[in-house]
Amino acid sequence: MSDDLTILHNPRCSTSRAALEAAEASALKLNVHNYLKVPLSEQDWLEVIAKLDGDPTELVRRDPNFARSGLSDDDVRTPEQIAKVLAEHPELAQRPVLIRGDRAIIGRPKDAVGPFLGS
Repeated sequence: MSDDLTILHNPRCSTSRAALEAAEASALKLNVHNYLKVPLSEQDWLEVIAKLDGDPTELVRRDPNFARSGLSDDDVRTPEQIAKVLAEHPELAQRPVLIRGDRAIIGRPKDAVGPFLGS
């Protein structure tokens, strides 16, 4: 697996900060991407989704912002829908997302990060 790691990071999130701290302690070459300041495009999200371990719809947070945005589960069923929603509403992205080589994970729960960094 690649020695390069990208973290889609939200510095206000304690889980994201914990993943960043673990990544900084690893020997991996780290790229930190604050997706709220520099949002990903639909194409970028599709690339993340293609690498994601697990169900892509888990990338979308179902928090009060989701409902305020007028969205429902029907709006985030396909990879294309998910990419569009996250490109338009980056605050709805689950965080952190760790990308290494051809794999990506959502760094929740926190104990998922260590095995991914060591793989």
